[in-house]
Amino acid sequence: MSIVSFGEHVDGIGYKVLNEREVRASAGILFIMGLVAVVAGVFFQNYTPIPYVSGFMMLSFLISVFINPKYAPSNIIARLIVIKQEPIYIGAVQKRFAWSLGLAISSVVFFLSIPLQSDPTIFESVCMLCLLCMLLMFVETAFGICVGCQLYFLAVKLKLMKQPDVKPNCMGNSCEVQTAE
Repeated sequence: MSIVSFGEHVDGIGYKVLNEREVRASAGILFIMGLVAVVAGVFFQNYTPIPYVSGFMMLSFLISVFINPKYAPSNIIARLIVIKQEPIYIGAVQKRFAWSLGLAISSVVFFLSIPLQSDPTIFESVCMLCLLCMLLMFVETAFGICVGCQLYFLAVKLKLMKQPDVKPNCMGNSCEVQTAE
């Protein structure tokens, strides 16, 4: 088994998958961390937690997208939380796209949060990006809807991205695509 891999092969499924329970738990962990940082900034004008939280998110997404999701810190914690639950497998290809969006947003927040420590006038911009990222994580955690996955399938439908050879699925088969023929 390769260390650098996105998703895993499971018997009976013809494409790489991730455990949906672990993915949702990870999104919940990142959401709670983001909520703490936003509350500190909005209510207490304390911007110190923002680079740490966004840096942790960026690191977690970076490891998930480019190395292997099972080594990402938030996924390790999530796996420990859901270890006794039966896995629900979902396609990995669309999650990689969604997590790439998360990586982009958290990276921008991280790099803007550094000057934020000495210039609070940029907090509104940073806060809007934080809230966008948190909204996406909340929808994933609470409703099992991956907005990034939906955007992936929209891009495939609009032929902006190559259609996968094998039809992956999302939670509840909510974002199926037709197999390439």
